[in-house]
Amino acid sequence: MKKVFVTRLIPDRGLVLLKKQGYEVVVNPEDRVLRREELIMFLEGKNYDAVLCLLTDKIDKEVFAAAGSQVKIFANYAVGFDNIDLVAARERNILITNTPDVLNETVAEHTFALILAIAHRIAEADQFMRDGKYKGWGPMLLLGADVAHSTLGIVGLGRIGALVAKHAVKGFDMRALYYDVKRNEDFEKEFSAEFRPNLDDLLREADFVSIHVPLLPSTKHLINADSLAKMKKTAYLINTSRGPVIDEHALEQALEKGIIGGAAIDVFENEPLMDLGFKNLDKIIVTPHIASATEETRQKMGEVAARNIVAALEGQTPPNLVGTPGQK
Repeated sequence: MKKVFVTRLIPDRGLVLLKKQGYEVVVNPEDRVLRREELIMFLEGKNYDAVLCLLTDKIDKEVFAAAGSQVKIFANYAVGFDNIDLVAARERNILITNTPDVLNETVAEHTFALILAIAHRIAEADQFMRDGKYKGWGPMLLLGADVAHSTLGIVGLGRIGALVAKHAVKGFDMRALYYDVKRNEDFEKEFSAEFRPNLDDLLREADFVSIHVPLLPSTKHLINADSLAKMKKTAYLINTSRGPVIDEHALEQALEKGIIGGAAIDVFENEPLMDLGFKNLDKIIVTPHIASATEETRQKMGEVAARNIVAALEGQTPPNLVGTPGQK
């Protein structure tokens, strides 16, 4: 019987699929991230054929070594895979997969929820009510900003960025700008969008800047003190991509000094920690990496990861292969 190790409990659809295939499925009994030494301990000598891992698991050559020569695939329960050493995987002929597409709409919805929430000061207003501060309507009370007819700047025009732009343009008559490594003229025609080959130009023009780039050496701290200084004083920064894309200390300083109007972020530079200064700032909304957290989306992610595993263990090429490792 083929054996699969799951590094943390996930919604049941993917697990059921693996069990129906006749595999033995072993799940980390604790609902938390395994420390690196714990993960190695769970893998050593167990002869698993596959590992279903999470974005919070750091998968490197030592982890691959602990998994042994029998393992064929590490199926990442995420779109991103910057937690996995692809070079080490290639050296061991281990397949690496991800779960693309199934969470695009959900993350785009969360992104736009953050845009609306920060513009209309929803979190501040909620706390204002809970603290018993509301004494009656006032014309100057918690003034926010209009989203409709403003300018949205998309940094990274992948599937999620394009969906956010769709909500903006079709739903709120926003003007859409985008910055990416390549131009997309079809997107421009469909949404009357404008390409900005220089990020600084987008930052200067946009009322809302939404980040949708993968974490790469070239994108770490893409948003830093210099880039924040180029934004409008009234502009808002939104990030649902990867935490290290933003220099959190620089963002804290920009918010404290009024360099930008506000921020709303779902991902953090040193998760699960966030910059402590954010706690005392009204100008920022923080959510705990939940942009894809709907029941249906998380179920679909598990199903996609499971299908990747089944394909690999049955001698087929997984549908969501990333990198170019050799086949086993």
